[in-house]
Amino acid sequence: MTVYAYAESTSCVQEGSLRFHLTRTSRAPARGTVTVEDVAADRPVLTARFDGPVWTLDVPADWSSSLYRAVFTSEEGEGSAEGLSDVYFVVRAAKPSSPVLLSIPFPTWQAYNRAGIPGESIYWTEEPTRAAKVSFTRPGGGPPPERWEEGMLRWLGPAGYDVDYCSGLDLHDGAELLGGYRLLVVNGHDEYWTAGMRDNVEAFVARGGNLAVFSGNTCWWQFRLEDEGRTMVCYRDAAMDPMATVEPGLTTVEWSSAPVNRPENTLTGVSFRRGAGTWGPYMQLMHEESYTVRFPEHWAFEGTGLGEGDKFGQGAIGYETDACDFVEVDGVPLATGRDGTPPSFVILATADLRHWHRYGQGGMATMGVFGLGSGTVFTASTVNWGNALHDPMVDRITRNVLDRLSEPVGGWQIVGGAGSPRALTVFGSRLYGVAPDDSLLVRDVAAQNLRWQRVGTAPGVVAMATPREATAVHPIGLYGLTADGRLVFDDQENGWTTLAEAPAASVGLGMVNGEFFAVNAEGLWKLGPETSEWVLAGPSGDAVSLTAMNGRLYIADAEGRIRTRPPVVGPAGWEDLCDAGGCTVLTAHAGLLIGTGPDRPLFQRPPLPDR
Repeated sequence: MTVYAYAESTSCVQEGSLRFHLTRTSRAPARGTVTVEDVAADRPVLTARFDGPVWTLDVPADWSSSLYRAVFTSEEGEGSAEGLSDVYFVVRAAKPSSPVLLSIPFPTWQAYNRAGIPGESIYWTEEPTRAAKVSFTRPGGGPPPERWEEGMLRWLGPAGYDVDYCSGLDLHDGAELLGGYRLLVVNGHDEYWTAGMRDNVEAFVARGGNLAVFSGNTCWWQFRLEDEGRTMVCYRDAAMDPMATVEPGLTTVEWSSAPVNRPENTLTGVSFRRGAGTWGPYMQLMHEESYTVRFPEHWAFEGTGLGEGDKFGQGAIGYETDACDFVEVDGVPLATGRDGTPPSFVILATADLRHWHRYGQGGMATMGVFGLGSGTVFTASTVNWGNALHDPMVDRITRNVLDRLSEPVGGWQIVGGAGSPRALTVFGSRLYGVAPDDSLLVRDVAAQNLRWQRVGTAPGVVAMATPREATAVHPIGLYGLTADGRLVFDDQENGWTTLAEAPAASVGLGMVNGEFFAVNAEGLWKLGPETSEWVLAGPSGDAVSLTAMNGRLYIADAEGRIRTRPPVVGPAGWEDLCDAGGCTVLTAHAGLLIGTGPDRPLFQRPPLPDR
């Protein structure tokens, strides 16, 4: 006779206990054998007997933090109902043993449990007999037949990654849990999130943790928990949810829908709203699709050998994908932010799936990365990423993400391809550069790899600066130093005019409070607003470039370091700050240093010490 089983929780800690409840299809006592398997390692770890309606597992201290499956078989040996005698659960680490924590999407598994059965499942969305509440205290609730999560779970160990596991439900009150980790990994199909889950993960990243989303359709529905976490509530309709008139932000609808109006884009950068889906008999179409590289210089593609426009990852595109709203700017995708995507979101790769409108939902997939507070978020934007890790490109990108985000993230970030401008400055929200052929170049200040556009010339200009604000003497515009020792100005209307002589062989220019600072081999020089005489302000610091921001001066020196000092006249030394990242040309804007060098990409970073 069939044994039906469920656990009292979706997770327990090492050296903890977990109780399983058992029933039979007959009145006979529940007796038989239970085998516990480590799903990630694909190996059995325990075989035991059960006798009665409750079986308790005492988890040994030496069991790895992982996803486990307990399989209950009745002693009559007549088999079992698939999924009803299999109980999945996570063993959490008693204390963090890895910088990486991987979440298992038990809420999504439970949401699909008994899908389509009237009153038994919160599916389907437009089915009037769907349930508004379902219980975790019932059999089922394991992975779907497609097993979106399993590929990555089986890959991690052999690939050399020892990670800790948790249930997605552990994130609901998980601030303390997350505090022990550097990186949270979301994998497969993680569609259902409570407000507590989302609040805690967003706070974790804002404090400096990192998030890697190897998932699609992520954080699409909000649900609530009742009965001490044992009941999942999801009306899918504000008109039916009593919370809509009590606390609208907790209404169980799509996160981006009214009255919640909290697009998941602010957490993941993307949303299923602009993603794509192919369902039912058309699901296999996902295996025909690939990504197209849009930012090959980015660290995510390091070691892949991929170039702009190359295809990769056929089959990694799952049956549901996420995307952000973007426009093409001279052949480069740029997120618009109109859908709630943060302005720092950088599109790394895209898949055009608009033709899927015939099979479910047409849209895009946009792989990307962005900063959230002090942390970093990467998203692959697809449910099937983990099952395509046999692809060398998917393998390499995954390693790049895990390796980088499991450590403190800092340093220089690539924001553009190699262009070798010899001078940089920011005027308004636009970045200006001077090319080796004296062309004046411009592009938006953005982390996306936008292309330079020629807008004029800058004859002989070797360094540039722009004041933060106009003064009575110096209006806003482009100021430059020329190779023949002149201070020049371009107001974008009348071309370049000479203002004064400048220290010979200067390599950098900065402006602070209406005062000019230049640097050459002899030292740091200052020119006040009411004089045409440059005075020696201090040592050069062996500078090869100079810029200013927020009342401080910054140089890149000949030893490849960034140094800083206040803009005062005197012997104040240059304080060592961080690695220059190979940059020999600097500017600064909105709290970031921006730099480049000969045959180097365009970089940016905050002016903070290396971590």
